[in-house]
Amino acid sequence: MAFEKKVALAGSHRDPVMGAAAARPVDNNEVVHATLVLRRRTQTDSPEAFAYSPQTINHHTREEYGLVHGAAPADMATIEAFAHEYGLTVTERSQARRTVVLSGTAENMQHAFDTQLQHYESPHGSYRGRTGSIMIPEELQPILTAVLGLDNRPIAKPHIRIHASQPPGSLTPVQVAQLCNFPTNVNGAGQTIGIIELGGGFRTSDLKTYFRSLGITPPVVTAVSVDGGVNQPLVDRGADGEVMLDIEVAGAVAPGARIAVYFAPNTDQGFVDAISTAVHDTVNKPSVISISWGASEDVWTQQAANAMLQAVTDAAAVGVTVTAAAGDDGATDGARDNKLHVDLPACLPPVLACGGTRLNTTNGAFASEVVWNELANGEGATGGGVSKIFAIPDYQATAGVPKHPETGFAGRGVPDVAGDADPVTGYLVRVDGRNTVIGGTSAVSPLWAGLIALINQQLGRPVGFLHPAIYQIGSSAFRDITSGTNGHYAAGASWDACTGLGSPNGTALIHALMGKAAAAGGV
Repeated sequence: MAFEKKVALAGSHRDPVMGAAAARPVDNNEVVHATLVLRRRTQTDSPEAFAYSPQTINHHTREEYGLVHGAAPADMATIEAFAHEYGLTVTERSQARRTVVLSGTAENMQHAFDTQLQHYESPHGSYRGRTGSIMIPEELQPILTAVLGLDNRPIAKPHIRIHASQPPGSLTPVQVAQLCNFPTNVNGAGQTIGIIELGGGFRTSDLKTYFRSLGITPPVVTAVSVDGGVNQPLVDRGADGEVMLDIEVAGAVAPGARIAVYFAPNTDQGFVDAISTAVHDTVNKPSVISISWGASEDVWTQQAANAMLQAVTDAAAVGVTVTAAAGDDGATDGARDNKLHVDLPACLPPVLACGGTRLNTTNGAFASEVVWNELANGEGATGGGVSKIFAIPDYQATAGVPKHPETGFAGRGVPDVAGDADPVTGYLVRVDGRNTVIGGTSAVSPLWAGLIALINQQLGRPVGFLHPAIYQIGSSAFRDITSGTNGHYAAGASWDACTGLGSPNGTALIHALMGKAAAAGGV
């Protein structure tokens, strides 16, 4: 009989959530859905191979990438044979995303993967979980890179800070864009901004009211369901605040762009599936994806982090820029061990990690900009630091990223860039029928996504993986933030682990990219 001898799936070990207790075993008839992530048919190059170049377009189309680097049909057939052997059903398959979704009873899932599922109660709520490693047949060892969904614990949180009032320093996204010198001759027309959400929802009536208050025609917003996730407003105001902030900031910055919001469950399965769905979406075709949810890189299993890395590497390969919030809890990323941590997915090397500043104005004009740090009064601070998992990428080789202070590891530095995030100078938005002010690095990710949409329209092509270009351009296209700390790291000249290269000078950045293109005989 095939598929009998089992081995541990690398990187799949799970411990319970801190403080969790197993309440009861799962019902054998409970239906469980699992996403199996497969290897690439042929290995792809590193993200640097797809970096923005003024001379040539290096990335693939989504269609050709799926054919060349998607899952091999033979691998998918092996997974289907395995599913049949254990009484599981293939409910979805995608060659481009390299995923096969299996469903079946908890009894059959536990038998297939030699694991025990239980319902846990934790300080963060109840979840279905497992401990130890997932066991897979030897035949699947070279094929499978991740099995996600058996454990459905919440994996991430939104990086927002809702202010209790409307402080006098608060700004509309349009004002922030003006203070950051965003271009006014483009509006994002022809672009689609993808937004990843793991909860909450939006009401079209709120969006219409909000954008009309800014004198902007409301953008076309489409909700895309992933793994059963749906647009569900008025259930969780915090999650609604995240969704509305993302849409309203991106839409105000690039009012001509379409917006596709990918709703997924707040699990590692949902998070990974949402990103891979957006990256390979041949209907909405987002050219930039904004992510404002995350968690310390330490809480992820290796298999889930690797699956996320695969998804954002795919994004670079097909010319999609991915922006992500760097976190709102300073240099510890909110971890309880008081050690230094960075947030994932912001720490993934292909992702444009977005840190936070406090943007001070006087009579509506720029006054100063410093690192966002309101830890003293409980209102957060920008995330940032050095990864303990992902090595320093080539584009940061000369940026001055320090080794991790606790481990000595030469890791990926976070963030790359920054923008206004302090709730005291936060964004005036509308959530669930009420006007409010929200800060957090969650606002910076859609701010940058909107800017990328403007750049893509101006250049007439997607910039995609632009990290090497912006590190080469350096301070000439940024407002260098040199004052403040995030609780451990201090701001300084050029790149630092609080605000990266700094806040954007949008027009200067476009001119720098166009200048390189013009010098090469391009745009």
